[in-house]
Amino acid sequence: MIRHAVALALLSLGTAALLLAALGLTVLPGPQLRLHALSPAGALGAPLVALALAVETGPGRAALKLLLIGLLLAAGGTVTTMAVGRVTHHATRAADR
Repeated sequence: MIRHAVALALLSLGTAALLLAALGLTVLPGPQLRLHALSPAGALGAPLVALALAVETGPGRAALKLLLIGLLLAAGGTVTTMAVGRVTHHATRAADR
């Protein structure tokens, strides 16, 4: 019973982070500000959803796989945000010349 409540809380937090990131993406002007809005989605929202699924699944191989997916999403989201930020910076600088 407690496991379901914890999973629901994690799922709610992850979903809220994803929805706020999507809202920020549509509202904020400029690519740099949009990247700041997108960063929590990859680093926090998706891994929290994966963690919620792992908690709901219970101990076992499936939960371990879900935790690994959450870890990859957290690392991949951060790296992707940094890569897109660098490309955006270089493109903006080239356009200013």
